[in-house]
Amino acid sequence: MSETVLKLGDLVWAKMKGFSPWPGKIANPPKDLKRISKPTGKTASCVFFFGTDNFAWIEDFNIKPYHEFKEQFSKACKSRAFLDACQAIEKYLANPPPEEEPVNSAETKSDEEFDKLKDSPKEKESPKKIKREVKRTPKERKRRNSGSESDTAAARKKGRNASEDGTDSSVLTNHASPRKSGLVSRILDQPAAIQRPDTPPLDVERVTQTLKEKNVQPSSLKFGFLGLGIMGSGIVKNLLNSGHKVIVWNRTTEKCRDFVKAGAEEALTPSDVISAADVTFSCVSEPQVAKDMVFGNCGVLQEMSSNKGFVEMTGIDAETSQDIAEAITAKGGRYLEAQIQGSKTQAEEGMLVILAAGDRTLFDDCQSCFQAMGKNSFFLGEVGSASKMNLVLQLMMGVAIAGVAEGMALADRAGLQQRDVLEILELTSLSCPLLTEKGRAILEGAFPTNMPLQHMQKDLKLSLSMGDQLEQPLPVSAAANEVYKHAKRLGYADHDVSAVYIRARF
Repeated sequence: MSETVLKLGDLVWAKMKGFSPWPGKIANPPKDLKRISKPTGKTASCVFFFGTDNFAWIEDFNIKPYHEFKEQFSKACKSRAFLDACQAIEKYLANPPPEEEPVNSAETKSDEEFDKLKDSPKEKESPKKIKREVKRTPKERKRRNSGSESDTAAARKKGRNASEDGTDSSVLTNHASPRKSGLVSRILDQPAAIQRPDTPPLDVERVTQTLKEKNVQPSSLKFGFLGLGIMGSGIVKNLLNSGHKVIVWNRTTEKCRDFVKAGAEEALTPSDVISAADVTFSCVSEPQVAKDMVFGNCGVLQEMSSNKGFVEMTGIDAETSQDIAEAITAKGGRYLEAQIQGSKTQAEEGMLVILAAGDRTLFDDCQSCFQAMGKNSFFLGEVGSASKMNLVLQLMMGVAIAGVAEGMALADRAGLQQRDVLEILELTSLSCPLLTEKGRAILEGAFPTNMPLQHMQKDLKLSLSMGDQLEQPLPVSAAANEVYKHAKRLGYADHDVSAVYIRARF
């Protein structure tokens, strides 16, 4: 698209598929930066990307002058990495370094032409053309040809390995490999370097309009709460703001301070919470942590006694829930599993859906709490029923979000505008808050955590385990689980679940 002749040192906006236009400058290519080996009939320039300290070959029609398009492109993305890059280029403008020495254009052209010729079968059959461009003695030709063959074989082998790893080969051929160059990349083949946006602090004392409209009548019972994570914090906030008496405990005590200021009591151990409370809720990260909370040192069982209630809100499997239930009831306590459907935002707004099973009297005693933290609560019968229902719903959600990620990746690869995809999706029968929210997170590319990716992958794993026990095939869910696992390995476990797009796209 650009008709401007690009010169070394020119400041530009460079566009790679899957990313907003990024500030950079035309630069000398590093020695280990791979050239675009297959001729495309289009010219390309080496671009240094500000904020990432990386280089890439970008086709000239995807490069725009920096100053001319600054106002338009500087608003294209709001991610932390992008803002850092914009600051870096402005600092460069304010204090530019000495000019670079240009690369010998004739030598570069000869090398590029030779690279193109050696990868083209037709040109291998016509050695005369090579002789016209580069004159060499027979010994030099022999040495060069043998080296080219070994280089080509190595390149082909590397290409096969990249494909087997599931890496996008078009990305690898367009810029330096970070493993070789040691460069940090956020927008090229190492999107895992994208920093997770800081989670804004929770205003514990803010009473939401939703909670005001519910007009909750608080129970006279004293409630304990174990775990002040991404979901637990929002739940406890609404319990306190609806007038409930709450005793809190968290592994990192710093998280308790704001809740204590808002009226909560703090206990030193989980067993202390059980001792002081009539009913205790637990909301931690995964099944093993939930079991440790009950069976571990200073755990729930040490102070569990007759008529005390324990409500497990952690996303767990039915077997784990039954193990905990047996231990609690053996001590004379009452047990209820209360699985939650919703995200961080819904927890803070008091709009969760609670799926409960177990002791019906305990379910009734918790009604004022469920009213404060959610919009609906369901009693599903015996212990294990709620856990199974939650995993079924999580399976559907995980597959749907992975589908959105793949659709957005395909649209971008096909040259479609992702913004247009979302706008049209919202007008179709596919439109729903979840898909719209995750689609917008993909479009912005920052993935602020509303529902952690690692929690979704955990639930998919538990769903597949349940399918194994029941001999129920789950091929689509199994495939989606692999995509989430890979996204975790890339470093996106604590990002929002929409970060699964990174694996779908790259």
